[in-house]
Amino acid sequence: MHDWIIPDWPAPVHVKSLFTTRSGGVSDGENGIYASLNLGMHVRDDPVAVERNRALLCDYLPTEPKWLQQVHGIEPVCIEHATVAVPQGDAALSRKPGRVCAIMVADCLPVFLCDRAGTVVAIAHAGWRGLVGGIIEQTIAAMQVDRGSLLAWLGPAIGPNHFEVGVDVYRAFVQQDGIAEKAFMATRKKPEKKWLADIFLLARQRLKASGVSAIYGGGICTYSDAQRFFSYRRDGETGRMAALIWLE
Repeated sequence: MHDWIIPDWPAPVHVKSLFTTRSGGVSDGENGIYASLNLGMHVRDDPVAVERNRALLCDYLPTEPKWLQQVHGIEPVCIEHATVAVPQGDAALSRKPGRVCAIMVADCLPVFLCDRAGTVVAIAHAGWRGLVGGIIEQTIAAMQVDRGSLLAWLGPAIGPNHFEVGVDVYRAFVQQDGIAEKAFMATRKKPEKKWLADIFLLARQRLKASGVSAIYGGGICTYSDAQRFFSYRRDGETGRMAALIWLE
């Protein structure tokens, strides 16, 4: 039985989106680390099980998603123009009905995007490297629509009570824009100072700075709910969930 999350945002009716959880598949692995709907072929799960999981997902989609080779970069891929089976990039967008954009995550933030007219959809893989590098800004630019017409929904990701980062991450954001300091809370850990980072707030700041004011979602923590979500920070070796969006 699958337990998928359908984004709650005022997208046009022909914009379809979903976020998978870890239930409803056939994977297992030692101590159940891939149980059960692991969609990541790049982890050490049985490839036959992953193919079966992807087939189960595809039963609910108009076509096979265009999977990406994600590298924590800032490159968006327009999937109808992709010339290789698995293009390298960290965001996918489409203007053609029936083409499914997908990214995989296990703590990083999936940012769903569409315009109010429903002419283009996109999904961005926003870990801290992608966020500070400009993945949101690059994806919005590639969508080529009025930024004021865009809607965003923030999917499940590691929450601010668990996302501990070092001084390098803190400085990378704050040196770019001082407002980012509001998304960090210093911890008392010694000898090295650490911060707890709010990836949802960091994404909201970037979206707003890019002209997107209609922002929904955020706040669902992957780290704190082991029953429902894979989490790389929590478990190390783990499976991957998918965030998907397409035009019907």
